[in-house]
Amino acid sequence: MIEPSAGPAGAVLSSAAPPGAPGADLIARLVRLAPREGPVTVLKRSAGTGSAPGSSPVEPADRVVPPRPGTADAATDPQRAGGGVVVVRVGDVVLKAHPEGTSEDDLRARLDVAGRLPGLMLAPLGMERLDARLVTIWPAGEPLTPADLEAGDDDAPWEEGARLLARLHALPAPPELPPAGGTARLTRAVAALDGLPGVPPAIRAAYGTLPWSSLAAGRREPRPTATRSALVHGDWHLGQLVRIGGAWTLIDPDDLGWGDPAWDLARPAAWFASGLLATSAWDRFLGAYLAAGGVAVGPDDPWRELDPPARALTVQLAATAVATARRAGRPLDGTARALVSSCERILASARA
Repeated sequence: MIEPSAGPAGAVLSSAAPPGAPGADLIARLVRLAPREGPVTVLKRSAGTGSAPGSSPVEPADRVVPPRPGTADAATDPQRAGGGVVVVRVGDVVLKAHPEGTSEDDLRARLDVAGRLPGLMLAPLGMERLDARLVTIWPAGEPLTPADLEAGDDDAPWEEGARLLARLHALPAPPELPPAGGTARLTRAVAALDGLPGVPPAIRAAYGTLPWSSLAAGRREPRPTATRSALVHGDWHLGQLVRIGGAWTLIDPDDLGWGDPAWDLARPAAWFASGLLATSAWDRFLGAYLAAGGVAVGPDDPWRELDPPARALTVQLAATAVATARRAGRPLDGTARALVSSCERILASARA
């Protein structure tokens, strides 16, 4: 699904919360925190911050196009405890209120690295604190538009995203960075299924076949070998791209860290393997990544490195799609059913 950015520099897709609406006080305080005045637009209110009942917590409150399969979750990763994320644009800046409990040390380290990557990652303008929440401030850029969304996968900037990832993965991860957040998102997504009715058993069963399932028991993630460790975005999809001065750049370093770079390719790989991303789009993405010298996969057999993280992202995507549908009291849509079917195939393959 090509998705408008819900991170820094997001699109103007929703109006500010009306007075008295859930989360309106936080939004008003974010507006006052902005360094400059300007039109106010709420770009994201995720679970726990007053999202409209039945809305996907990853999407703006008043989405103007229906979700489509492709790159981002049909439903968001369950956010860390503490109210979810709120993102507000005020004029030419964007303010992002992070969930309560976000590690200030980890976030500062990630922001510092992003600020040292001009032309590759969007640099923050600063960080403030509102009570128990950290707030980051960003320059507003130009993300994917509703017209981009409606144009489909073949017109999306797959090559541009792939080239940026190849450049990112060529860099060593600074020692002060924490691990990339991909595996933590996986465990949170599966844990968010607890207590929900009608969860397809294949999701948890497929999760149990993954090498990262042991992390849910509190074990520390091992650092990859030197040949498999790089600077990793940690949550890449097309919504993590914005144009600044006409050039695409990566945004949202919340999960930036060291890790296996194949994880940054795993989300589109999971969509492709589930029949939800066009072959032409996948070929453009992977071809551009390899042509740019990307180190995550080998050109002879890219699925040798991609298969494990792609399986993990399939489980994560299935879990978040099912959790969102069940909480909203809706039946599973075609995308969710395709992801659950992929979990069934993962389980069958593991048992073979």
